[in-house]
Amino acid sequence: MNRPMVPFTSTYLSGQESVYLQDALTRPAGAGGFYSQRCETWLENSTKAGRVLLTHSCTNALELAAILLDLSPGDEVIVPSFTFTSTANAFSLHGATIVFVDIRPDTLNMDERAIEAAITPRTRAIVPVHYAGIPCNMHAIMDIANRHNILVIEDAAQGVGSQYQKKPLGTIGHLGCYSFHASKNITCGEGGALLINDKRFIGRAEILHDKGTTRAQFRAGKIRQYDWVDIGTSAPPSELQAAYLLAQLEQAEEINKQRVALWGLYQKKLSPLVKKGMLQHLLPPKDCSHNAHIFGLIFSTPEMRNLAQERLQAEGIQTALHYQPLHRSPAGQRLGRASGSMIQSETLPDRLLRLPLWPGMPSCTMDRTFDILDHMLNNSLTA
Repeated sequence: MNRPMVPFTSTYLSGQESVYLQDALTRPAGAGGFYSQRCETWLENSTKAGRVLLTHSCTNALELAAILLDLSPGDEVIVPSFTFTSTANAFSLHGATIVFVDIRPDTLNMDERAIEAAITPRTRAIVPVHYAGIPCNMHAIMDIANRHNILVIEDAAQGVGSQYQKKPLGTIGHLGCYSFHASKNITCGEGGALLINDKRFIGRAEILHDKGTTRAQFRAGKIRQYDWVDIGTSAPPSELQAAYLLAQLEQAEEINKQRVALWGLYQKKLSPLVKKGMLQHLLPPKDCSHNAHIFGLIFSTPEMRNLAQERLQAEGIQTALHYQPLHRSPAGQRLGRASGSMIQSETLPDRLLRLPLWPGMPSCTMDRTFDILDHMLNNSLTA
């Protein structure tokens, strides 16, 4: 008899999601209402960001950040090549040339040692991506940015609840961006947030966020009538999304706690194979706490990675690959350029395999995963 498939991911539900959704149906349906305000307040209190604005996606938050840069054609933005397309696309859309840099082999994050060589007189921003919820070396990145008078926009799409030196991700750079996509730890299906840590951007961000108008001031009772004063976009999510999200945010600590515990079990279970040099997993820095968004294994060759995925799939365990380097993509070659060696970005993605990880996942899944990988890798030594 076939075993039921273990999914790669599954959403944690507290039960309050349906309660808040039902309540939201009794309130005005427009964006920016009761639940949106509660989510923004929760995030501001939790992160200590100067201002948080909910958006309908992290992509949208990145695009707002790009508008705040006042980019001109020829301006440059430094981005890791190993990331989702939105990290680069948000800035390309507003006229920037994307400058790709390589990643570190231990975290798959932007290699801070590659940034300085990528800076030119046209560099406007650095966009570190906290892959898997594991923090980049923000001390080094902020030092470089401050010395060159460059803005830092954190793509913390995967990093809600992670901290670097006790500071929440998304609050260290001038701006930060969160994702609440269905694949993330904390979700409302589609959603995001812009964290504004530099006070000079708050007023304009509120205007851009709501179609270029002064409606935020109107809602706050500061003016009698709002007006169109700038460019902008329709960024706020619906109240139904915000209601769902609030229930998730209220359980964020428990969700991440369960994920971190499972991540630790994976690490312990697979440590014999790591010690033998048969594979490696992502290594969070010691001065951070991460949210266990991803447990990623890196194999010695693409062929071993592919074989592992096939063996696990055959045993009913769903896994996933991830990004391909953007500097090699058709759009990346047309809209940007690579700076320096890209050896890690070009080789690591083909050896990376993400294992299932979600609250409530049975521990026997890890036992089965280890047994399959142990048998496969040890047999490969005697083949």
